Order: sequence, then structure tokens, then C-alpha cells
Amino acid sequence: MRTIKAQHRAQSAPIADLVTYRALPTSSVEHLDPFLFLNHHGPQVYQPHNQGLPFGPHPHRGFETVTFILAGDIMHQDTGGHQSIIGPGGIQWMTAGRGLIHAEVSSPEFKRTGGPLEILQLWVNLPAKDKLVEPRYIGLQESEIPAVALDEARVVLHAVSGSWAGTAGAVTPLTDIQLATLNFRAGGKLSLTIPAERTLFFYTVLGRLRVNGQDTEARRLVEFNYDGDELHLEAPEDAVLLLGHARPFREPIVSYGPFVMNTEQEIRQAYQDYQAGTFGRWKE
Repeated sequence: MRTIKAQHRAQSAPIADLVTYRALPTSSVEHLDPFLFLNHHGPQVYQPHNQGLPFGPHPHRGFETVTFILAGDIMHQDTGGHQSIIGPGGIQWMTAGRGLIHAEVSSPEFKRTGGPLEILQLWVNLPAKDKLVEPRYIGLQESEIPAVALDEARVVLHAVSGSWAGTAGAVTPLTDIQLATLNFRAGGKLSLTIPAERTLFFYTVLGRLRVNGQDTEARRLVEFNYDGDELHLEAPEDAVLLLGHARPFREPIVSYGPFVMNTEQEIRQAYQDYQAGTFGRWKE
């Protein structure tokens, strides 16, 4: 079994009136190559006639964002011409690549009626050879993501990318990033084989889990060593897990604000390109 190196508690980092916990990076962990960043927004309930999410137009270059909408919705728009409103159970996968501007706000309906909101946003690095690829965006509703019932339906796995339990994920990523969300009912068990050389990304969203004999709980990121292929999970209570794995790139990471590159010169160039308008012009 793969052993646990450390457990990292997500740190409170509210954004305006949006409840937010930063799970990566924190004071105890910088990144888990190639996983760079995770914000856990909510859970919270918005009242009717609210302002919704605060993420107006902003640029990105050099990485990908994967957003999991657990409750509420997100209305996406970007300078690549993509638009969508994704509801509960859906995901957004955006490859920023050479650069674009996007906004992630709540739909007019959500701002009018309010309701529960909970969202995870994960940033995944791109290797140097792909930093400047053409941007792309994929928005999928819950019904478009394969769901696999395991352990007599005590575990339901939502295959976002890669291959899980013999089922192909909904997204074919640019790099070999495998991601899934798992819903456990109390008593659910699952065993997985994941090659030891791959980085594991293991974040408990809700409830408590036991992984390879150790207990973890909500808003904990578990960091693993690279010393085993086996992962054994048990849920003593209902739980939700964000699980991923990928081969580490082992390249320099230089990040500044919304840009993630390999050198400081590339960061300076990103700002110059953005200011020159090569990321596109925002249209309301």
C-alpha cells in the first residue's frame, strides 16, 4: 500500500462574501506536481437577489482549470468565444494555454433566486511544450459525465478524465491527468491500483474517510509518498472525495498571479502579451 507523507488542512481564505478554503497551496504544502492549486468555495446558502460569484474577467496563461460544481451554478464566458451555464454535478475544463480572458459568475437565475452553492476549482499545470497551446473550453452537465456504481452502489464514481473502473472519463485531456469525484455512503469500500510513480491528488470534500488505514476528514488534502500501487478506501460515514493522479512533470514552476510558466522571463512576457491585447478583447 502507498504510504501517507502528510495531511494538510485547507485554510480559510474568504473572497468577499464567498466562503472559501484554500487547500493548495498552504503554509505546509506548495504543490503536488502537476497539481498546483485548489480552492473549495462553500458550502453556503445565498439569499435571493444576491451578487453571486465574484470572478469577473481575468486572464490566465500556462495551465488548466478544472471546476467542479457541487451545488449552485457557474456562468462561463471567455475571449475564445465560449459561453455556458453549468449546474450541479457538472464540470468545466478550461485549457488557458497561450492565454485568454474569462469570467466565472453566477447565472441571472441563481442571483435572482439564491440557494446552496459549493464549488471546487483545481489548477493543473501544463508541461513546457504545451504552455502556449491554443486555448480550449469544455463545459459538461452532470448527465454528460459517466457514473459508475461500485460496492453494491455504496460508492458512485463520476469519471471526469482518464480511465476508472474500466470506464473512460468524459474529458480527453491534453496531458495524462486522471480525475474523478466519488460519493460514498456509510460503509462503502473501494480499492484502486495506481502506479507508484504517479502523483496522487486526494482531497476529502465532505465527511470522513479511511485511506490505507489512516483516517482523514473534510477539507483535508492527503499527500502520499511514491512507494506503493495500492489504495484502499473505507467510508465510516457519507463522504465526498476529489481524486486524481498524474505523472509529475518535474519542470521548474514559476507562478505569478494568473500565470504559471517555467521562467521569470516567461512571466514577464505573459504580462506584456496580455497588456498588448493578444489574449483577446473582453466583450460584455
